[in-house]
Amino acid sequence: MASALQSFMSYLRIPLLASSGIATLLTGALYFKQNEIIYPRNIPPDSRTNVPRPSQFGITDYEELMIPTPDGESLSAFFLRANKQHARNVTILMFHGNAGNIGYRVPIAKILEDDLGCNVLMLQYRGYGMSTGTPNEKGLMIDAQTGLDYVKQRAETRNTRIVVYGQSIGGAVAIGLAARNLKEGDIAGIILENTFTSMRKLIPTAFPPAKYLAALCHQVWPNDEALPRITGIPILFLSGLKDEIIPASHMAQLYRLCRAQPKVWREFPNGSHNDTVAESGYFAYIDDFITEHVAR
Repeated sequence: MASALQSFMSYLRIPLLASSGIATLLTGALYFKQNEIIYPRNIPPDSRTNVPRPSQFGITDYEELMIPTPDGESLSAFFLRANKQHARNVTILMFHGNAGNIGYRVPIAKILEDDLGCNVLMLQYRGYGMSTGTPNEKGLMIDAQTGLDYVKQRAETRNTRIVVYGQSIGGAVAIGLAARNLKEGDIAGIILENTFTSMRKLIPTAFPPAKYLAALCHQVWPNDEALPRITGIPILFLSGLKDEIIPASHMAQLYRLCRAQPKVWREFPNGSHNDTVAESGYFAYIDDFITEHVAR
């Protein structure tokens, strides 16, 4: 399992900025082309057409879905059923990070369903992989709500405990979704990995030459404002301290702002932005969190 996960991590080693020259070009493009920069769904070049299937990783009990959104898009998704030998009454709604597609994250989902005994819905945002549409903040929030509603309405998952799990920008999606669904029982837990306080506050470090244009960024993702509204849902923070794209200080600030109880902090001294998931103890922390604070 570990080797499959580590080998697939190579697909995710996509630098945010290739050189200072490219960064300079991005400065001028930030306002007019910011959606293309913030949502690099065409990296690598075949990511819109080549989506690895769970069967390629030895998973047999799964479904490929196309889930309609209220605004007319169709979201590609994989639903993986929990290992029946030690299944929990838990469904994880998984929000992926930037670039690539959900197929690149199947090894992660395999551990969640096979080793941890959880159902997993891997939702693919609009404009990514086989999903239709074009990504933007408003659209991704519609997609997230569509995924949550699907889990709540599906017969085999409607009575399960729902955990939203987001990596990188997926963490922003998870926070925004939870802040809009505060009714008791809607969401039983949140897992956040290497996400940011807000897009405008990330730009000065992620796109240094564009720091003076940060106020022009219309993809706001105000996680530092939304997170404190979540108080009744346990939250697990997973932070790679060597994150080269989103400084670890962003996760630390979100943890400080968090008013939820319980809130759990776990850090990985050698974890980089895309490799934290492969660090020792990562899934054990998730397992402990679900056992202690989610599963009943």
